[in-house]
Amino acid sequence: MIQQQNEYGRLEKVIVCPPKYMEIKKIINETQKFYEDSNIDVSIAVKQHQELVDVLEKHGVEIIELYTDPKLNEQVFTRDIGFVIDDILYTAEMGRNIRKPEIDVLQQILDEHAITYHPLTTQSIEGGDVMVTEDIVWIGNSSRTTSHAIQELQTHIGNREIVELPIRQDILHLDCALNMVSKEVGLIYSPAFHEEDVKKLHDKYDLIEVNEDEQFTLGTNVFSIGDQKVISLPDNKQVNQALIKKGFDVIEVDFSEIIKSGGSFRCCTLPIERK
Repeated sequence: MIQQQNEYGRLEKVIVCPPKYMEIKKIINETQKFYEDSNIDVSIAVKQHQELVDVLEKHGVEIIELYTDPKLNEQVFTRDIGFVIDDILYTAEMGRNIRKPEIDVLQQILDEHAITYHPLTTQSIEGGDVMVTEDIVWIGNSSRTTSHAIQELQTHIGNREIVELPIRQDILHLDCALNMVSKEVGLIYSPAFHEEDVKKLHDKYDLIEVNEDEQFTLGTNVFSIGDQKVISLPDNKQVNQALIKKGFDVIEVDFSEIIKSGGSFRCCTLPIERK
């Protein structure tokens, strides 16, 4: 069953990919540039990713795992290659050629599991820029997602309001600066957005402001598994304390090796069924 009406319903099924061949090879974001010299310790990254999978399985989540390919160093970031709105799974049109073959792997797995999907072909739109709530689908206009592709998506989901959010060019995806963890509560790194959009978001939601240090460690990129449970990085203490004060159960998982490549928990999970 394909179903997702928001980012925080109870998670039932998710697509992941272990970082078996993770490597900073061709710099594609600012975080990778910072960690280029130390690069990725794959053994640590694989262990940390498995800890995330263990937490998900402990909470009753069904895991679908993608095949790994030694030529695809960013496969761990499954969020970018697709997204679900209501009962349709869209496969993304990637903004960088280096990541386009990841779509083929995803579609192969979906075919094997008899999961239907709608391929998007307008250049370009990536799942990290798509944030689904009950009444609005927020989509980041970034270096990876264009206004043209957003307008094309609107023709497929005419019953849903799409609101485009331009984001600062050094911010890779929307979920590196905005994330919703309940109908009312979210996380925001305000400097990523135009002032009028920040006001609009604050007027609509109860938003936790993420500071500069915790934005660098991807403080907004937590992952909700439903029932007020949120997976977050132990290092992001301000974010975690703010979530706890608002009644959330924060599950801390060390993802310090994986975030060196510019993505965290939300980036590494492609939910295809939420209740």
